[in-house]
Parts: sequence; structure tokens; C-alpha cells
Amino acid sequence: MAVGDDRDSGDAGALIARVALGDRKAFAALYHMTNRKLFGVCLRMIQDRADAEEALQEVYVKIWKNAATYRPGLAAPTTWLVTIARNHALDVLRRRRQASEDLGEAEDFADPKPGPEAEAIRADDGRRIEECMNELEPDRAAAVRSAYVEGLSYLELAGRHGVPLNTMRTWLRRSLLKLRECMDQ
Repeated sequence: MAVGDDRDSGDAGALIARVALGDRKAFAALYHMTNRKLFGVCLRMIQDRADAEEALQEVYVKIWKNAATYRPGLAAPTTWLVTIARNHALDVLRRRRQASEDLGEAEDFADPKPGPEAEAIRADDGRRIEECMNELEPDRAAAVRSAYVEGLSYLELAGRHGVPLNTMRTWLRRSLLKLRECMDQ
């Protein structure tokens, strides 16, 4: 049975409730049931197996500590777990980017400036993206910017825009398809 089946979701919800009470056996069962899916989320986002394995450990520490905050009426158990993994992977990527920026500031690296042609291409690409973003409805464009520039989660975006989580997913998916079509023209 795949993680995400209705029966697994119910089992995962019951396990999360038991984990909230400090049940280590339930935690082990929850790990066994969900670790491949959550590892896949981490690996897909972080793109480094060792870092994804470390992130997965940290995700399960968060699950252990925050199980009591899970509210079954707000999200399916697997959605809650995947959101924790996704948000943690985003934090890892942000820390990695910050460390890279700090290293760049600390060291005096030779940073060749792009030539006029590269600058013109980059400016044209930026202009095309902005034109395509302007073709989206304003709330959809704001959601896309918040998701892909600010790194907000679907859940955070849904709350910010006052729409259900699945509606936000649909907005982003459809908006990205429209942007891709526009950029390909």
C-alpha cells in the first residue's frame, strides 16, 4: 500500500496522535511508513544524498517534537508530514545559499563581470518574465512571486490569500503552465 492511500492516511493520523503522547513504537511505525516518501521530498529539493539523509533525520526530530500540533481537520497526515519535510528542505537550501553568500563576502574571489551581450540577454529575459507575469491575474502573480522568490509554502500562501490549500496548488500549477507557454512564444 502506497503512502497517501486513505488507509495509510488514517493509520498515519493515528500514529501521529500516539507520537504526540510520546509513544516511541508509534514513532518507529510512522518512520517505517513514511520515510521513503519524505526522503524523496528532501532529495528532490536538496539534490545531494548525504544532505538529504541528514535533513530527513532533522525532519523526524521536528515531527517528534511537533506531533501535538497536528490538527487532522486542517490537513491529511501525509500532507502535514510532507509540508514539514518540504519546509525543512527549503531551510537547508536557504542556509546553503547564505553560507555561499557569506563565503563570497569573506573571500576576495575573482568575479568576472558578464559582458554587454550577456547583460542584454539577462535584461531581455527579465523583461520577458515580467511581461508574462503581468498576463497572470494579480493574485496568481503575487502567489507565484511569494512561492518562488520568498520561498513560502503552499500552506503559508493559502493562508495569506485566504484560499484552501488545494486551490493554492491549482493556482500555482496553472500559473506556471501559463508562464511556460508565454516564455516559449
